[in-house]
Amino acid sequence: MPYHSTPLDLAFHALSDPTRRAVVSRLAEGEVPVTVLAAPFDMALPSFAQHLKVLEDCGLIASEKRGRSRWCRLVQARFDEAADWMEAERRRWSERLDRLEVYLDKTREDEEEHDKSV
Repeated sequence: MPYHSTPLDLAFHALSDPTRRAVVSRLAEGEVPVTVLAAPFDMALPSFAQHLKVLEDCGLIASEKRGRSRWCRLVQARFDEAADWMEAERRRWSERLDRLEVYLDKTREDEEEHDKSV
């Protein structure tokens, strides 16, 4: 199957890394400069910037230059797309499990009827 990167694929890839998830968690509290965002992480700023680039390239965060600092913030739209996809999958699997439960109940009733008639 050919590899096609949709925005949703890229978002889930970006969120597969614990450092990037921690960045997203911090940005959920509000926008901050990159230096403040990078402070808790034990890595060089260029390495940290690569994580930010992945998050920005997939549309989960945005950054802008303010004076001599670069500030980062979350972009809600990409998170909404991921949440919508997960909710649709949750509904689909819930419906499948409901149908399985009905089938198993019917099978159990049929077996009980058969056992009574034997």
